[in-house]
Amino acid sequence: MNNMQRLFQVDPWKVYTNTLDRENIRLQESLTSIGNGYMGMRGNFEESYSGDHHSGTYLAGIWYPDKTRVGWWKNGYPEYFGKVINAVNFAAMDLYINNQAIDLAKMDPEEFYLELDMQTGILNRYFTVTVDGVTVRFNFERFLSITKKEIGAFRLTAETLAGNGILKVVSKLDGNVQNEDSNYGEMFWEEIARGFEKENAYLTMRTIPNPFGVDQFTVTAAMSNRTTGSSEQKQTALVTEESFTFDLIAGQITQVDKFVAIVTSRDIEEAKQVAGAMALLNGLTESYEVLKKAHADAWMERWKLADVVIDGDVAAQQGIRFNLFQLFSTYYGEDERLNIGPKGFTGEKYGGATYWDTEAYAVPLYLALSDPSVTKNLLKYRYNQLDGAIHNARQQGLAGALYPMVTFTGVECHNEWEITFMEIHRNGAIPYAIYNYTNYTGDDSYLKKEGLEILLEISRFWADRVHFSKRTGKYMLHGVTGPNEYENNVNNNWFTNTIAAWVLRYTAENYRKYEAEATINISTEELAKWEDIAENMYYPIDPETGVFVQHDTFLDKDLMPVTDLSAADLPLNQNWSWDKILRSCFIKQADVLQGIYYFGDQYSKEEIRKNFEFYEPMTVHESSLSPSIHAILAAELGMEDKAVEMYQRTARLDLDNYNNDTEDGLHITSMTGSWLAIVQGFAQMKTWNETLSFAPFVPASWDSYAFHINYRRRLLLITADKETVSIELLEGSPLSLDLYGKTVKLTDKISVATRRI
Repeated sequence: MNNMQRLFQVDPWKVYTNTLDRENIRLQESLTSIGNGYMGMRGNFEESYSGDHHSGTYLAGIWYPDKTRVGWWKNGYPEYFGKVINAVNFAAMDLYINNQAIDLAKMDPEEFYLELDMQTGILNRYFTVTVDGVTVRFNFERFLSITKKEIGAFRLTAETLAGNGILKVVSKLDGNVQNEDSNYGEMFWEEIARGFEKENAYLTMRTIPNPFGVDQFTVTAAMSNRTTGSSEQKQTALVTEESFTFDLIAGQITQVDKFVAIVTSRDIEEAKQVAGAMALLNGLTESYEVLKKAHADAWMERWKLADVVIDGDVAAQQGIRFNLFQLFSTYYGEDERLNIGPKGFTGEKYGGATYWDTEAYAVPLYLALSDPSVTKNLLKYRYNQLDGAIHNARQQGLAGALYPMVTFTGVECHNEWEITFMEIHRNGAIPYAIYNYTNYTGDDSYLKKEGLEILLEISRFWADRVHFSKRTGKYMLHGVTGPNEYENNVNNNWFTNTIAAWVLRYTAENYRKYEAEATINISTEELAKWEDIAENMYYPIDPETGVFVQHDTFLDKDLMPVTDLSAADLPLNQNWSWDKILRSCFIKQADVLQGIYYFGDQYSKEEIRKNFEFYEPMTVHESSLSPSIHAILAAELGMEDKAVEMYQRTARLDLDNYNNDTEDGLHITSMTGSWLAIVQGFAQMKTWNETLSFAPFVPASWDSYAFHINYRRRLLLITADKETVSIELLEGSPLSLDLYGKTVKLTDKISVATRRI
């Protein structure tokens, strides 16, 4: 019961179309976004487009504390809503034929083609138009270099197919940009400087002052255009531009190569930015083609490790590669000051800040597909923001540290009370990521130092946040919102209670283990209190069925499956009132099942099955994070059709616009789910108790799949087809692992018969 919308053709390595879809231009822009971890942009056209669209360029770590817009105020409410801000448009290259602007919102092209090449990270578009008897085929190509992070490159090629005329190209740095999500229509930028140094233009802008004491950011963009033809330089408020005029003669080709350099106050102080940007441009002695090849080669190197090869299902293949491409375009771990925003560089929704998505969903992928230092940087990011988390807890009148739902600095900056105050299970996701890193890599250096400092403060929060019920003799957590955000202010959410107790137990165990090396001290009394809470936590469980109850009164709802709804009801969040959603039984995303996914080795197969069969039919999967968890658990339970259905939903969530919301930007953090569904689901890769295990099956609609993982200084290649599963040790020392429940020693390559699910 979904309204799948597919704009692009299915191809294993490309996202392409021959259709200019003006009705869905925002969706098209989202799906052709590119980035390099330092900066990124939506797939906006270089030339002016007067129709409805969302022009967006974003720079990593650049944000603004916008005043929270609410009709009321309560103690502890965040003072501002932090948001990524739309930055200088450095892609702009306006086109004119015989002084008539080329605008595809008003002109019907004779041909149109748009292509994102995921293998090389290059966006290409061409179209043909006729103006005053002059027919010109324009081709734009662009990439944001992953070998020179501050550099973006654009190539315009104009081929005159018929007639003669004049072409004018206006290459710009345009600072007249606004956020679509600004609460009061503010302009978040002010101009500091603009001008030219010989043939190079520059524009420096600073974020406007804010009343919250948050540092202002300064950004300098510089550009160099390489071409022939007469040129003219011009500047106006917040804009520098260079225009070129060419004679259009049938059969001739005109070319403009545009290079931009972007620097920010995160790395270079304001007074030195123009010189720094110019130095980057002047040091760019290679040609466009040489820079492009280096960029493409670097992407190919990434794919050698990251690629998942699927035979027999091209749509599935395209989906996993699209998601991996967008993930690595957003974050590749080079900068510990950064994290993974839910929309990355593709839109402004959710503020662009850090969510619990990183720890819950992204960490397992980066552990397997990158150097351990990448994940360690994600852990350091949270350690560096511990003071902000302590501040958040104090705002709520609580001890310890409360990590934020949304943040840039560690201070909570989300503007929805039911999430800010209540969705506190995020204070379990950070400790779980510490466990995940330590268990997966075998490296305990972070855990016993920085990790224990975080665990101490989070445990103090949980110990203060619970209350003791004299009636039941149990500890409880009231007034929370679980992962299922379609229920707010509930009591004893099973997942929240479960992860709170686990954090207290995990902290106590590891403090005792590393007490001699730790940088903290925990009293015997405090440890005993934590262990008492963990031992006597209340868990709502239905005595008749054994189902773990989502919260105290969940079973009193009018329970029904999603299949009882009409197609017109879905998605609920776009068709029902919030009041109706909150009173319903329908579940936005994995909640109880999220806890079972986290701690799957602690539950029997029968317990997992009972809970899955109870909750999945009521789940609408209107969070992008949901399908992957259900795919993994369905695979464990031998429910192949459901596992494949959920894989397709997570792999092609954006490509097929399942939730009718991709026009706002891609769901970056949940893109990890397609990888998780294959590796932890179909291949059943587990690392419980520091033991690597696999139990692969191949979906009936696939012929085979293959992927690599890094694991404890080893590189493995796992290949599964309908007859054979093989695990090959490509690098590193021999390893013991479990394969279909049997312990084997991997010294070179192991092959066994594939088992049916």
